Parts: sequence; structure tokens; C-alpha cells
Amino acid sequence: MSGRSHRPRILTNWALARLNAPRQTPSAQDWIPAKVPGAVQIDWARAHGLPDYNYGQNVRAYDGLEDSHWLYRTSIPQVTRQPGERLFLVCDSVDFECEIRIGGAPVLYHRGMQIPFEYEVSAHAPGTMVEILLFPAPKRHAGPADRTQASHVTKPAMSYGWDWHPRLIPLGLCGETGFEVRPAAAIREVNFRYALAEDFSSADLSVEVVTDPPDRRYSWHLVDASGKTVLEGIGPRARLENPRLWWTHDHGEQYLYTLVVELPGDEPFRRRVGFRRSRLVMYPGAWDDPMGFPKSRNNPPVTFELNGRRIFAKGSNWVAPDIFPGLINADTYRPLLQLARGANFNILRNWGGAGAPTEDFFGQCDELGLLVWQEFPLACNLYPDDPDYLALLDAESKALIRRVRQHPCLALWVGGNELFNSWSRMTDQSLPLRLLNRNCYDLDPSTPFLPTSPVDGMGHGDYRFLSDGQDIFATFQKARNTAYSEFGCPSASPVDYLKAFIPADELWPPRAGTSWETHHGLAAWDPPDPTTWLCLGALETLFGPMRSLEDAVEKSTWLQSEGYKSVFEEARRQQPRCAMALNWCFNEPWPTAANNSLVNWPARPKPALASVAQACRPVLASARIPRFQWRAGEQFTAELWLLNDRAVSQPAGILAAELILGARVIPLREWSYTEVPAQGALAGPKVTVVLPDTDADEFTLRLTAERQPGWSSTYRLSLRR
Repeated sequence: MSGRSHRPRILTNWALARLNAPRQTPSAQDWIPAKVPGAVQIDWARAHGLPDYNYGQNVRAYDGLEDSHWLYRTSIPQVTRQPGERLFLVCDSVDFECEIRIGGAPVLYHRGMQIPFEYEVSAHAPGTMVEILLFPAPKRHAGPADRTQASHVTKPAMSYGWDWHPRLIPLGLCGETGFEVRPAAAIREVNFRYALAEDFSSADLSVEVVTDPPDRRYSWHLVDASGKTVLEGIGPRARLENPRLWWTHDHGEQYLYTLVVELPGDEPFRRRVGFRRSRLVMYPGAWDDPMGFPKSRNNPPVTFELNGRRIFAKGSNWVAPDIFPGLINADTYRPLLQLARGANFNILRNWGGAGAPTEDFFGQCDELGLLVWQEFPLACNLYPDDPDYLALLDAESKALIRRVRQHPCLALWVGGNELFNSWSRMTDQSLPLRLLNRNCYDLDPSTPFLPTSPVDGMGHGDYRFLSDGQDIFATFQKARNTAYSEFGCPSASPVDYLKAFIPADELWPPRAGTSWETHHGLAAWDPPDPTTWLCLGALETLFGPMRSLEDAVEKSTWLQSEGYKSVFEEARRQQPRCAMALNWCFNEPWPTAANNSLVNWPARPKPALASVAQACRPVLASARIPRFQWRAGEQFTAELWLLNDRAVSQPAGILAAELILGARVIPLREWSYTEVPAQGALAGPKVTVVLPDTDADEFTLRLTAERQPGWSSTYRLSLRR
């Protein structure tokens, strides 16, 4: 089935036992209650009083649990069935490898999180024991204990430890698992596909229905948003005239239809569908970029074209919203996705180091008008060409493509994260990437595919406010990339949030070996500053010694807010060559002491999110400021700009620039700007002023758009004597 079954699921109680060997018979005392969906670590912690893994360094109490075999147990329920009806055991997702036993006999082997499994149990009596044996987490080698242990499987690499994720490797029945009664004739799978006419005047629909038994007669109809049936079909092909198109929320309506498939005797199948055309195209003038001899290839296309309109992609990198996939549901996604839309984002990149989200995620993105860039589960590793891995990747990727391709929010398939870099050493000749390209072409040819991110022209990094002797303002003003698909600027988490998971005696000063390090504030990454992601070195370079926790948090929050704002606006100023700005990262899977994220776990926005939302407004006044920190007596300079992502031009007007130092306001100049072009940037004059000698340690540049207050902007900058 493409997505979860449309029939109700009969849920049962589960028990769990930890085994020393796969064929061990647990005693009565070995069994503990289990929650499904869930994870073995959570059940074990609940039964044995393990401390909260989110607090302090308690996560280490969970070490090694992934190396055991685990046995889930339930029994076939008593179900009243009509003649011809059958009963199935169905599991939406398992993490990661298992054997299914009925009445003590093995009946099925399964591996992979993206492929649901099922087994018919109609012939077995109610009360018959059902067991699911989970194998230990896959590890390619015993050491080092890092992400390379997962470089031969499709299990998310982040679980093996990342710079914002602890080393905690989940196992469990992480998808809904239960029993399902099916009629004698049942809908097994529905695949909805379409091809839009070049001028969008019609859509040729394909509704392929797999029935059990095969080739049963079915019917379907398409219902518009008002509830009116606009198309009916008996066979798999039909044409819809003048379809309403699906757009991102900043460019149009998120129009969704409902597809209803009916088979006599079965529950009707319903799913929401939409019509859109997503392409990657070259930026205007790309083929004319000067290239001397000997020539190489031009940069590949990375400009999104939605329904024939080029759009600037503003968004973020989405990572798993929890350590345990079995705890993630629609309510987990909803507040996060609403924050993303509220930040004026129109795209989220589902990063390849995490598992692919569930249907709830994609359904909510359909409704909210957020494009989704979906990567396969490859990240920062050298994945092999061996047959066993390729067979697993083949099956998992096909299941993911079939499930997600039916969502209008899907914009792009990507093989994985940073696979063409020195730490991964894959190439476009690597068989896993050739396989993924083939599967995307065979199953979803109308959606673009890239082998990895970044590719030529795109940029990843930097992830710090200060690097190589310059700040983030200067770094990106010197850059000339076609897309910034990852860039970061870290900050400490808010003080009250830190106090919730860092013991009081460790809060200040941050020290190696404490919860600051466990929660990624220190030694999380390997640049010269050992205090990354808190980046105390940068804070002290800019502001001098940090006097308190509150001081460090306030200063790092300031840097993250202004740093992220500067990059989003700079990327937009570099249109049309640049067509994308996605910060690293949006969310996080557990409480971090410091991180590049915009939203603390589980869904608490950092102050920087509001600054990013300002930088991503459809139309705004913008300033290109050479750097963040200035000195009294220096000549301050800034370029004035207007940025417009709307599909129509904006009227001419007047923009006033002024400096604010405490109670003092210094007028700089007024700019009578002309019409602002659609989906572009308008450059204006430069403003200059000698910064006065003052006791203030900061100042503000304020841009006020006359008659357009929603376009006005402010920039909070540092001032040192």
C-alpha cells in the first residue's frame, strides 16, 4: 500500500524480553510491558527505572542496549469474521531487522524501515502466540563507534552519533503494528500519477489499483475542495480539464482534491492529491557565464521552477524531531511545520542522515504549502557497491518513492548528503547512486533528481559566526554560489531551557566532560575552537570574557539572530544566479546546549527564528553591511537594497535609512527607489557615516519604507571603543 492501510487496525497488548541469544526462551520474569509504536530502550527504561535520557549525562545509561536481541510478543485476537474475510498481522515500520514467528515457528524475515510488512494469520486460532524477534543494531565494524558503523545499511546514520544527536541507536516496532481484517476482495495498493499539459490546461491521470484477488473491477472518482465530483473513472486512465494547481503558500493556493477508490465489499480508499509541476532549471544567463579554455561543464541546474514559475527557495534543513522514530506522530510534526511556515519558509530539506518522515509529515506539508526536498538514507559515508547493500537500498528506496511521489509537496529527490566530499568519497559512478537515479526515473520521472548535495556550484557551510579571520557577513558577501543548501550560525539555548537538563553545578562555567559536552555545547565538531558549538572563542574575540551564563547566552543569541538574517538576505541579493538559501538546521531531536538549530526540541523556537522570518518576508528593505562589529570613529557603510520574491513587481517609493545609538537618531539618507522587479533584487545607494564616540556597545541601522511599513527592517550591530 502506498501509505498506511485505509482499514481500521486491531491493536493488542505487547510484551518485550531482552535476550542473550536469538533462540533463548525467556522466563516469566523476563517479560516487561511494551508500547507499540515505540522503542525497546524506552520500554526497558520504564521497567527498570533508568533515568531520563534527556537530562545531564543520563544518556550513557542506555549504552549497549542496541547490541541485544529483543523479543516482542502478543497473541492473535478473537475476531468475528464474515465468510471470505481474512486476518493479517500488519506492521508499518520496524527498526531495523527482525524475524516473525507464529506459534513458535519462523514465518517471515524482514529488514528495513521504509517497507511495511504483513503476514496472513487467518488459519491460526485466536490466542496463538505472535513473536517478533529484533536483531541487534547493524554495525559494519566494532570500532570506531561512529557513523561509519552504519555505512552498509539504510538505518539512519545520525543514531550512531552526530554533532547534535547523542549516540543512542534505537530498535523497535516504530510503526503502528496490529491486526487487520480484509474482505474477500480487497484493495491492496493505489498509485495515483498524472502528467500535466505543458500549458497546464489538462492533466492526464493514471489511477492504478492492485486488488486481491487480482484484476477485480473497481471505480474511482475525483472530488474537488467543495465536495463536488469533477471526474469519474472505471479504468486506470482519464483526463481532467483545467486542473486547479497546487502552489507553495507564498505563491498561490494549496489546492487539494480527494481521490476516492471503491471496490465492492471493501472500505473506500481516500487520499488527498494535488497537481503541480516541479523542475530544476538553469538560472537566467547560466549558459553564458564566461568560461575559458580548457572548458569544463557548466554548473548543474538548481533553480526551482514550480508550475512554470521560477521561485527562490527559502527554508531549512529538517532533521528527525526525536531520537526515537516510534515516538513521532502527527502531533510531533504539527507545531514544527507551523513554525516553518510562520518563518516564511517555502521548502524543507529532509536530510539524508535521518529517516524519512511518515505520511503525516507530507500530508501537513501539502496543506501548509511547503515544498519537500527528500533525500535517501545516505549521509557522510562511503556506501558500498556490494550486492547485499544494493538489494536493501533498492527495496527501501522503491518503497519510499512509491509512498511519497503522490504528494504535491514533493519537489526533489536527492541521493544523500555530502557524498561527493573527501569524508565520503563516493562519485556519480558509485552503484548506490546509479541505482537511486534509476529507481527515481522508473517510478517518478517527473520529479527532479540530484545525486547528492552539494553538487557543483552549491555550497555547504560555514557553520560558525567567525571563521578564517572574518565574520559570517563577509564570508557570504564574497561567495558566489548557485545555492546555499547548508549554512549555520550557532547559539546557546535559552537559560531556562539549559537549566532543565544541565545540572546546576555544571551550568557555569562550561567545562569539558560535563553535560555541556554531552549536549553538544563543547567538542561537538572538530574546528580549531574546542568549545564549538557554544563557540566561546568567538564570543570572547568579539565581546571579551563572558561574565556569566546569561551573558554568553545573550551574546550568542545576538550573533545567531543577526548572522542568519545576513545570510538569508545576502543569498536573495545574489539572484538570479543564486536561487536557494537553506540554513543548517531547523529543529533538533533532543535538548542541545548549543547548536545551529532555529527551534529547540521539541518545538520551542529560538529568538533567531523571528529574525529569519523577517529576512524571508516576500518583500523587504535590506542592507548589505560589510561586517557585524564596528569601532567608534570608524566610517560605517552599508548598501541599500529592496528584495521582492513575489510574482509581480512592487511600486516605487521612498526608503529612509538612519542610525540609532541609545536615544540618539542619526538620519543617513532617503532613497527614492524605482519599481521593484518581480522575483528579484533592486540595488540602491550606499550610506556612510562616521560612528561617534559613545559609551554605547551597540547600535541599530533602521530602514523605513514609506507607505510600506511591512517592508521596514532593523539591524542590531556591535560597537567597541
